Amino acid sequence: MARWSPIERTLREQYGPLLAGVDEVGRGPLAGPVVACAVVMPPDKRAIAGVNDSKQLDHATRVVLAGRIREQALVIAIGAASAREVDRINIYHATVLAMRRALDRVPVRLGQSPHHVLVDGKPLRTLGVDHTAVVKGDAKCYAIACASIIAKVTRDRLMTSLARRHPHFAWERNSGYGTLVHRQALAEHGLTPHHRRTFCLDEQVSLLLDDATSTAANREISDA
Repeated sequence: MARWSPIERTLREQYGPLLAGVDEVGRGPLAGPVVACAVVMPPDKRAIAGVNDSKQLDHATRVVLAGRIREQALVIAIGAASAREVDRINIYHATVLAMRRALDRVPVRLGQSPHHVLVDGKPLRTLGVDHTAVVKGDAKCYAIACASIIAKVTRDRLMTSLARRHPHFAWERNSGYGTLVHRQALAEHGLTPHHRRTFCLDEQVSLLLDDATSTAANREISDA
């Protein structure tokens, strides 16, 4: 991508030059917060080469690009919702909450409200601000892609930090997602305060079903 999209150029003409791109990471993991980022990039500068959807970039590239984005950005604001909040209000509402927290910080740091907000995904009725939602926006819109990179790098660093306190789960490698190592550690060591209990319950049910299926298959083989 690495360019301002036609969507962004149209929105700047319609609303003004200061667009806040918003994206989140961490909807799917068994542990850790969902993290959102809002980024306002200078409209008079060319897009940073290599910027793309964070999922399309390797870790080292994301870290380098995050540094370049931080050097150029007019404002970067982070918001998060904890694992407990995910359990209490569900992942959808926790994601919106994290985005709202990020956006609430933008006017304070920018000195004014952004002229418009661009969000990855579908429109969010409870976001609280007028916005344009773009499905797969992190691969289509420069400002959203910048937000996705910062959000991903920020969350990965947080999970690496938490891994030092809870080393069994390998969060420095899996970022809280349900890898085999993570699932085995859950079975051996139980939940931490950073686990999403509702997610882990679903995971435990899945494991029980897997075990039951495997046991039944073994019985069929032995009976044959």
